Amino acid sequence: QVQLVESGGGEVRTGGSLRLSCTASGSFFDINSMAWYRQRPGRAREVVAILPAGGISHYGDSVKGRFTAARDNGKYSLALQMNSLKPDDTAVYICNAGVRMAAGQSWVNYWGQGTQVTVSS
Repeated sequence: QVQLVESGGGEVRTGGSLRLSCTASGSFFDINSMAWYRQRPGRAREVVAILPAGGISHYGDSVKGRFTAARDNGKYSLALQMNSLKPDDTAVYICNAGVRMAAGQSWVNYWGQGTQVTVSS
């Protein structure tokens, strides 16, 4: 079983910063892509940042230039530095990972429980 545990959420004023972390634990063979998604109130889940292992990072249009994601492959962890936060960034931020449980098996998507970020004006 694989667990993705997020931390670092909270409440911040407009223009402030927060740093989120996600760490994968459990028994697995490998992780390729890791990503952050977010679920804003009344909206569909959307991509914040996707970081393939050894590939080019992709950011959602609404966070480009303000958010930076980075992986620590040795620890299977993913961080998200969020700067210049706006009230519209208020959401549950959810970690995602493509996991292979054993060599030769298919990649399976796993999701964390999410961490709440609230930006007040």
